[in-house]
Amino acid sequence: MKLICVSSLFPQEVDVDGRVRLVMESALTARDRVGVQDFVLLENYNSEAAFIENLRRRFKENLIYTYIGSVLVSVNPYKELEIYSKQQMERYRGVSFYEISPHIYSVSDNTYRAMKTSRKDQCILISGESGAGKTEASKKILLYYAVTCPTNDRMAALGDRLLQSNPVLEAFGNAKTLRNDNSSRFGKYMDVQFDFRGVPVGGHILNYLLEKSRVVHQNPGERNFHIFYQLLNGGDEMLLKTLYLEKNPHNYNYLAKGNCPRVSSINDKNDWKVVMKALSVIGFTEEEVQKLLSIISGVLHLGNIQFGEGEEGETYITTETQIANLTELLGVDGSALTEALTHKKLTAKGEEMISPLNFEQAMSARDALAKAVYGRTFNWLVEKINQSLALKEEIYHSSKSSSVIGLLDIYGFEVLQHNSFEQFCINYCNEKLQQLFIELTLRSEQEEYETEGIAWETVQYFDNKIICDLIEEKHKGIISILDEECLRPGETGDLSFLEKLEDTLGGHPHFVTHKLANGKTRRVMSREEFRLLHYAGEVNYNVKGFVDKNNDLLNRNLKEVMCQSDNQILSHCFHREEVMDQKRPEMAATQFKNSLMKLMEILMSKEPSYVRCIKPNDAKQPGRFDEVLVRHQVKYLGLMENLRVRRAGFAYRRHFEAFLQRYKPLCPETWPNWHGRLADGVSTLINHLGYKPEEYKLGRSKIFIRFPKTLFTTEDALEAKKPEIALTLQTSWRGYRERAKYQRIRHAVIVIQSGWRGMKARRRAKRRREAAELIRRFIKGFIYRHNEYGPENDYFLDHVRYSFLKNLRKNLPENVLDKRWPTPPPLVTEASEYLRMLHMRNMVMKYCRRVQPEWKKQMVQKVVASEIFKDQKDSYPESVGRLFLDTRVEREQINLKVVQTLGNDKVQYGASVTKYDRRGFKPRPRQLLLTNNFAVLVDRTKIKQKIDYATMRGISLSSLRDGMFVVHMPTEDNKQKTDVVLQSNHVIELVTKLAMMAGKIDYVNISPGSIRFAVARGKEGIIDFVRGSEMKVAKGKRGHLLVVSQCINKYFNK
Repeated sequence: MKLICVSSLFPQEVDVDGRVRLVMESALTARDRVGVQDFVLLENYNSEAAFIENLRRRFKENLIYTYIGSVLVSVNPYKELEIYSKQQMERYRGVSFYEISPHIYSVSDNTYRAMKTSRKDQCILISGESGAGKTEASKKILLYYAVTCPTNDRMAALGDRLLQSNPVLEAFGNAKTLRNDNSSRFGKYMDVQFDFRGVPVGGHILNYLLEKSRVVHQNPGERNFHIFYQLLNGGDEMLLKTLYLEKNPHNYNYLAKGNCPRVSSINDKNDWKVVMKALSVIGFTEEEVQKLLSIISGVLHLGNIQFGEGEEGETYITTETQIANLTELLGVDGSALTEALTHKKLTAKGEEMISPLNFEQAMSARDALAKAVYGRTFNWLVEKINQSLALKEEIYHSSKSSSVIGLLDIYGFEVLQHNSFEQFCINYCNEKLQQLFIELTLRSEQEEYETEGIAWETVQYFDNKIICDLIEEKHKGIISILDEECLRPGETGDLSFLEKLEDTLGGHPHFVTHKLANGKTRRVMSREEFRLLHYAGEVNYNVKGFVDKNNDLLNRNLKEVMCQSDNQILSHCFHREEVMDQKRPEMAATQFKNSLMKLMEILMSKEPSYVRCIKPNDAKQPGRFDEVLVRHQVKYLGLMENLRVRRAGFAYRRHFEAFLQRYKPLCPETWPNWHGRLADGVSTLINHLGYKPEEYKLGRSKIFIRFPKTLFTTEDALEAKKPEIALTLQTSWRGYRERAKYQRIRHAVIVIQSGWRGMKARRRAKRRREAAELIRRFIKGFIYRHNEYGPENDYFLDHVRYSFLKNLRKNLPENVLDKRWPTPPPLVTEASEYLRMLHMRNMVMKYCRRVQPEWKKQMVQKVVASEIFKDQKDSYPESVGRLFLDTRVEREQINLKVVQTLGNDKVQYGASVTKYDRRGFKPRPRQLLLTNNFAVLVDRTKIKQKIDYATMRGISLSSLRDGMFVVHMPTEDNKQKTDVVLQSNHVIELVTKLAMMAGKIDYVNISPGSIRFAVARGKEGIIDFVRGSEMKVAKGKRGHLLVVSQCINKYFNK
């Protein structure tokens, strides 16, 4: 977001962070490179060369917009510029005219704000040569209003229709000419209606002088209207088949004459899609679109109708296929159409006669019908668009509350190699627009200053009223003479019309013919031409076709055929009353003159803004600046005269009353009201503001301010003053509002208080009754608490249950070892026990889920050890807190030969043990290695004994603290060694793992006194166990093995 402020000399942009930077093109330091943005700032403002040089500099820097005061000069860049984004629109929105660089958006916004502020209708007049960018300028203005104006969903749809009307009107009303690939071949004036909030609520379009002759004839290098080529290139095969069309434009006489079916800058296929979408958005139904396309294709088929000539000169149609196609497409009677194209119906003395047409007349009748059908269809199209844009009275009760901004986009001044009736009308229109411009900007400036008694330097300018009178004056003007020739009985013609012009206008300084010219001029003029000296220069017009085009007559029988058409569009365009009316319609030129007069009245009733468009070159090349061509346009647009007026005059003027009403808050003597003469009030105000004498003049009823910066300073002061004014008004209003509000509230409070107090008392009494009832129930329940559950004690017992559960919730055991549990009341003892069990199960289940696989394996081994040794062996309690290891012998401690001997049987557990011989009980160090299927005793590198789990009979241990244990093996097998006597420092761990892996948990025997074991087959050995002060293993009496187990003092003392 950017805020715009005005510094002393140059506009500045202030961004949201408060950083100030000058607008580049406004800085005078850059004027040598980019020129000045307002021609009023030119030092040599009387020099046309300086004017054009400033235009050239800005054009080279892609600065295509320049001001002359409030007039915007636009140079067509012939390329896309990145200056039309939504961000650019926001940059110009609500910004004063001179505060930022020139742009079409600035004119649009200034016009919009002037409409909202003054509630006066506005108009923007866009003028210039064909190809200067007038149509594009009007599009940018409409787009600006569609994007920036406040709107809602319904009005957004209206904005879409306004924008989409452009491609439709361009398709049907624009064509490629030698000067412009998208030349408007009709004039368009569009009114955009806004409500009191500035929301666009409606629109209306007026069209002028469609160039109907282009339908039947185009100069070489030019094209017919765009819609014909869009239909052929963009329509699908099914549609073209329905319309009996082929894609090749050369197959149609009305498209082949210009010999230019393709244009590099135009994509007919894409434009067709845009037009079809636009028709849908505007509100055309599918049936209406189909009828419209039928008419367009019908015009092409009309052009392909060929005639033959009989021996007696009668004419007949040789292309019956075209008649059959037209019968279906236009919904007319084929035989009646054939008759109307070859015969003419005449009325003489009340009697009707049928006269055959010769070959030339038949061709002319065919072309006249094509032009009439297309022209009236175009008028229907504009009417249909106007219905879509119309202000909805049911929403806005009165259109008087709406304001209007008008946009005039009309053909520019044309000078072609061969200029005919159409160029005459177009240039006449431009003369009238120039006259309007002169009247509203030049002459009115001078007259206003003179009326106000302000002296200034008179500006001399060319007044083209003499040319307008030459064309439109009654009885003497060219149009009147042309109408007279058309209405004259007898044989009329173009040359007789030219002779009448010579006789009537022979001495006029702006009219020349071959007959009236000097020798030098005659060499460049044809005998069929006349020359008009327009404000824009000299133009030669060939009179051939003037009379026929002005008559613009359609045979009566052709009208009758069209009136009976089944096509609703044609039946709407051709009225039966037209056939019955015997009065001759107005000539084409007179119709155009009258519509032009109405347009002038419309424009005169509005506050005008001007956009002057300039074409930099005829080749439509970007970056090329043709100084001769530009100088010619600067001259006929009257830009130098406008500049001299602006430089000699004042930039701002207002009536005393309006100026004083707006700025009176800036002076204590004029605020809030001035009761003296208005002139004295304005003088007092400006003296207080410190205006210098050269900055202003006081007229008889207005104040004139010379420099925009003076006005901006005043506006800034007013903006700074507004918060103070608003505060004063707010204070007064708030005081009044609060006093009235206080009186209303005071009265309401008395009523509310009485009702509120009564309600509070009733609520308090109700709460007390409920509390007393609750207490009584509680006491009664306590008395009957030992009785069965019933109405007397239900509340109390429920409370007891609730209190216990609430207390239990806060005091639940946190782990399986926590044995806390609140003492339950007798009433819930059973439920408490169930809850305790459930809670314990839940904690156990959660605990088990958290146990890791390694820890689970450890616990399983500990549980097995508990089952075997708990309360059986004295050393068991010491082992409970010690973890069982996966092995007591690391893999590196096992000899490699032993590992290779074991092969695929992996060692699952190993421990160092002491083996006692069965005879003599000599101790020998060994490694006991457990695999999944067997255990082995290893002496260094050799396996001494293999113990199969399957044949193992059991394991015996003493109940003392020693580490002795005996592995019992079967004695029946001579190959199998007998029982093994072993000692281990980790006997609990080792025996548990051996029992689990062998599946012999139930075969572990713990003896309190002695253990018997097999020494050999049939022989037994005995191990005696006694308690002592220290651990000792030795051979005892009777050949027994004596094991003295160390014990704690209490056992030893016993």
